[in-house]
Amino acid sequence: MSSHHIVRDDQEPALIIANGEACSSELLGQLLEWSPLVIVLDSAIERVLALGIKVDVLLGDFDRGFDADYYKEKQYPIEIVFAPNQDKTDLEKAFDFLIEKGHKAVNVIWATGRRADHTITNITNIVAYRNQLKIVILDDHSKVFLLPNTFEKWYTAKTIISLIPIGKVMGITTRNLFYSLNNEDLTIGYRTGSSNHVTADGIVSITHTKGDLLLMECWD
Repeated sequence: MSSHHIVRDDQEPALIIANGEACSSELLGQLLEWSPLVIVLDSAIERVLALGIKVDVLLGDFDRGFDADYYKEKQYPIEIVFAPNQDKTDLEKAFDFLIEKGHKAVNVIWATGRRADHTITNITNIVAYRNQLKIVILDDHSKVFLLPNTFEKWYTAKTIISLIPIGKVMGITTRNLFYSLNNEDLTIGYRTGSSNHVTADGIVSITHTKGDLLLMECWD
């Protein structure tokens, strides 16, 4: 793993490394190459440093007695952001930091796996920031993001796609998915669109009239 990522312009998504299950070195390397800014949550910093990754921002509440000077020396130059607000998770604080700095998009890794409560909270937080930041959560098995009311993308046949409503989502219509929806509703805990797949190579169209709908591109 390279100790330095390639800095691109600010049009590329930033990268947040949380403290869930680690992803493959291949995925990590791909994201580092295109990220203009790498933020690491304080709980993950030792795991990240062990991989030789250059960190731009270390953020958290530092409730484990961290020595900021140690990390400033080890990762110079690095910005240390103390975020003590206990009403928000460290990942939410990282989103707030990016919004304040004017970033429009972010990829998040190591945000799933391990504790289920953290995984659920991290994924559903995408919705809370829908008007401020384009958030994509990735791991070795899935890519998760919030859909606009009209979504179109080219996929290969048999690509696994899951539609996960946050609360109730109304008026969903799909094209080129094996299990099609025609002006139907999905409600978390009652009816979701898990483990659907693309029928044929080509454009998949998904529209909905109301609610927050997550799309998960999945692979085994």
